[in-house]
Amino acid sequence: MRVLVVGAGIVGLCCAWYLQEHSVDVAVLDRARVGAGASWGNAGYVSPAHATPLPEPAMLRSGLRALVDPRAPVAVPLRGDRARARFLVGLLRHCTDARWHRSMRAYLPLNESALAAHQELADGGVRARCVSADMLVAFGSARQARGELDELSRVAASGQRIDVDLLTGDQARELEPALSSRIGCGVLVRGQCYIHPPDYLAALASAVRERGAIITEGASVHTVRRVGDQVLASTRAGEHIEADAVVLANGAWLGRLAAPHGVRMPVHAGRGYSFSLPTSAPLTRPVRLPSARLALTPYGEGRIRVAGMMEFADPDEPLAPRRIRSMAEALAPLLNGLDWAGRRQDWVGARPLSTDGVPLVGRTATRGVYVAGGHGMWGITLGPVTGRLLAASIVTGRTPPELAPLNPLR
Repeated sequence: MRVLVVGAGIVGLCCAWYLQEHSVDVAVLDRARVGAGASWGNAGYVSPAHATPLPEPAMLRSGLRALVDPRAPVAVPLRGDRARARFLVGLLRHCTDARWHRSMRAYLPLNESALAAHQELADGGVRARCVSADMLVAFGSARQARGELDELSRVAASGQRIDVDLLTGDQARELEPALSSRIGCGVLVRGQCYIHPPDYLAALASAVRERGAIITEGASVHTVRRVGDQVLASTRAGEHIEADAVVLANGAWLGRLAAPHGVRMPVHAGRGYSFSLPTSAPLTRPVRLPSARLALTPYGEGRIRVAGMMEFADPDEPLAPRRIRSMAEALAPLLNGLDWAGRRQDWVGARPLSTDGVPLVGRTATRGVYVAGGHGMWGITLGPVTGRLLAASIVTGRTPPELAPLNPLR
């Protein structure tokens, strides 16, 4: 069996790796390069405790603020197109408690298997570190921490095991001395992990190549169609590639290829920004700063990666420097010892968001065409378990129960 995977981000490469576990002949195409989309510059969190549907009631307030505050961590351009308006209206329609709980039931079995799937990659020869670490979520006051505790309580109520400790500001600084005196409270979420995305993606791609796959970069697929007993993928360079099946895992660009195959769920870019900079007090664990909507990760060599923002814009738009500036302004009062002169690696990447906040994974209306996308902020966390489940479905022809609520044709 020969399967072509379109997209060499975390999800596409995990699909390729797990297909190889079933002795499938795999090829991978990417429009740019390995990990060039949302995978490369994100915070690298492997955090099942926080992998939840994006649409929820609090997002309504964030969206309204974004319309009037250019420094808001959620950016909603007033100029837009019809597709963006359709996506945003659908997203807001799902911002209810009832729909959040329904969507959370889809996440639960994925979250429960997420860490084990990452371990399977390591055991299978992917030479990259997935570092176990308790995550520190830091706040100015106990009152501000209430929202985080309520969110974690809702996740726990769905049936997922959550292990947390409530810390004072001094206790939080004992763990991470870089935190400033403005931090008055912390929530320690135990049993999470993090990766260094560029290294992890490179190691995963190397493992896929070593097991016989060809990964072709700079190959932009513009059509996928069924021709007789095969699926034909055509690139903009005029190349035509036949396979028994094709997996569309091309991130925020998913809709362009998936729509002709019956996938009507809108997928839009929620662009995230990041940069790295040196600090005199390196972090020892992931640190989230919800008041600033920032996620911090140890980056090696005395540096940290700072990730944040949710910008609803075209995935191919250039980086907006004002987003980086607003993140820096939000971070400066909360962390000591930062060397702003050493800031580098300003980055923007397009997270693939589905309207209902649930990934799209499974078969389409066209025989032999499958989808793996729409993971939003949780592609790093859920990429391996997605690959494992979809590979089993492609090879056996049976849909695992975990994939039923992720049906791309819903």
